[in-house]
Amino acid sequence: MTTIIHPTACVDESARIADGCKIWHFCNVQKNASLGEGCVLGQNVNVGPGVTIGKNCKIQNNVSIYEGVILEDDVFCGPSMVFTNVLNPRSHVSRRGEFLPTVVRRGATLGANCTIVCGLEIAPYTLVGAGAVVTRSTEACGLYVGNPARWRGFVCECGELLGTIADGTPEITCPRCSQSYLRVAPHKIQAK
Repeated sequence: MTTIIHPTACVDESARIADGCKIWHFCNVQKNASLGEGCVLGQNVNVGPGVTIGKNCKIQNNVSIYEGVILEDDVFCGPSMVFTNVLNPRSHVSRRGEFLPTVVRRGATLGANCTIVCGLEIAPYTLVGAGAVVTRSTEACGLYVGNPARWRGFVCECGELLGTIADGTPEITCPRCSQSYLRVAPHKIQAK
């Protein structure tokens, strides 16, 4: 697989870029950052020092992934979505030693213009809607929307909507890929 780095991108020598990555216009990949195989960074993406990004992640235009953020494999970051790394920033107070880790688990989708408050875990295959503000860790295959973001239903690993708050069905089958899930708690499902 061919790796493409646009001439306007700045990639530090200590950054590790795996095969098949595409790094587009005006990106900055800082020291000791790591990009897994097949990642795509859209225009104007900043990857902070020491950030780890798994395989096949798609990071759309104007996203900054700050120190303390970890993206597992197959994560999608929508355009202009925001990560934070300090809960109570002040320009006149150094908080570099207080960055809170944020982990985005495999297959999660973070919609355009959403905000992820630091110190959380975004569970596998979570779908965060556009513009949502996530202030709490999420459940696997959960749909989260609003400000602050709240659980509104289930999504399949393939991204299809499965059920809503009002849907009390104990077993759910995805209409797109036929994967079956069992509801094990009000806001939790597991694949059968």
